[in-house]
Amino acid sequence: MALGFDVGGTLGVVNPDKGFSVKRTPQVYEVSFGDGYQQRASRGLNPMTEEISVNFSTRPKDEIDDIEAFFETKAGITKFNFTYADSNESGNEKTIKVICSNWNVTYNYDDYYSLSATLKRVYEA
Repeated sequence: MALGFDVGGTLGVVNPDKGFSVKRTPQVYEVSFGDGYQQRASRGLNPMTEEISVNFSTRPKDEIDDIEAFFETKAGITKFNFTYADSNESGNEKTIKVICSNWNVTYNYDDYYSLSATLKRVYEA
């Protein structure tokens, strides 16, 4: 599979700019007692949340419009596959299911726009 995600139509697979970031946060139940003692336990079957910040900088308006239309059709509800390079995986690629519930469009100049988005990993079939 190609890196990025498939928006369909004439654009097909789009690749974010290099240097995107992944924020991982463990989900933990924590109980504190009066004497400073604490207990912690994992929360849920998949206790690690992942948020991926991607950018599509200074691209033609039509491309940004297609990416934004794709996010709008998913409406932060419908998952899609996102593939990225990962040296820890066989084949050096990892595909995860994500949703996108927020994005930001910047009007750079003329017909060149930029889009930044946060993809949240979901654990479902």
